[in-house]
Amino acid sequence: MTTLRELARHLGLSPATVSRALNGYPEVGDSTRARVIAASAEFNYTPNLTAKRLATGKSGMVGIVFRSSPGHGMDPHFVDFLASLSEALADSQIDLVVHISSPPDQLSHYRRFINDGLVDGMIVSAPEPDDARIRLMQSRDVAFVVHGRGTEDASYAYYDIDNDGAFAAATKLLVELGHRRIALINGPEQMGFAQQRRKAFDRVLAERGLRTPARFRSNDEMTEEGAYERASIMLAESEDRRPSAFVCSSTLQALGVMRAAAEAGLAVGDDLSIISHDDVLPHLRSENFAPGLSVTRAPIRNAGPVLARMIMARMNKVPPERLQRVDKVDLIVRASTGSAPAWGGQAWSQ
Repeated sequence: MTTLRELARHLGLSPATVSRALNGYPEVGDSTRARVIAASAEFNYTPNLTAKRLATGKSGMVGIVFRSSPGHGMDPHFVDFLASLSEALADSQIDLVVHISSPPDQLSHYRRFINDGLVDGMIVSAPEPDDARIRLMQSRDVAFVVHGRGTEDASYAYYDIDNDGAFAAATKLLVELGHRRIALINGPEQMGFAQQRRKAFDRVLAERGLRTPARFRSNDEMTEEGAYERASIMLAESEDRRPSAFVCSSTLQALGVMRAAAEAGLAVGDDLSIISHDDVLPHLRSENFAPGLSVTRAPIRNAGPVLARMIMARMNKVPPERLQRVDKVDLIVRASTGSAPAWGGQAWSQ
């Protein structure tokens, strides 16, 4: 078995530099880190974790607690994200510890991670405004980063996408196509991303003197079946009252709306328009929908490497205000959105 000193000698580097490269220290250059990682794989170098933890006082692990929902298990949107995050951390010899919990029990999992010293840092997913998990970690001075933002003025390290810009663009597209009765199929209202999307949707409509009644809005877990049930009720309304377009928070929800439209005898793209946010799930490609689904696109898998770099930086005391990033979202228009039918160009009556 190759030792750290032997690996360093082969590379012509000091053992300290090799150790820092493998542990994600930011002062090690990218090219040096890549050489070290490649050589460690070639020579099958495996660090003595017990010795490492005794020497550094660190576990070499990062924790994450995923939110489950009753009857649905873990949100499938996070499976691809989890794979990319785990791969990115493994490149720096850091293990990912995953817990799955229902919302009421999440805080107890965080306390266990912190109190038992199981991990060196935490990644928080699906933040809420005034999130108790974030308050706990700030009070205990734990290194953490957040996938998303609970508030616009967040003081912690985060990686997010431009949810406001995405849903503003989606809503504007439908309005420009003549739609005046637009339904919203959103994620759980307590989630920061769902609130950002709803506010953008409402703002664009209000700027044009439009509104969507409460019965044509939903805030549920992002599942196909849930969206199908909601959309079926909405489309059962008479022609002069039902929506002519839907904005959805996920492609799973869009698939449910398409099912409801088919059962109502409505042709998507002609009688009814649908646009969705697309996390680019590998098993549900929006371009393969029939018709192709118009989307605001931001692959959730892209978040993994970014958050891996951020949590390593936080564990190395980089200030959180230097680790705040929001990526833009692409708008891709396909055949699922078309001009409003004559009845869809009339605003809802009060």
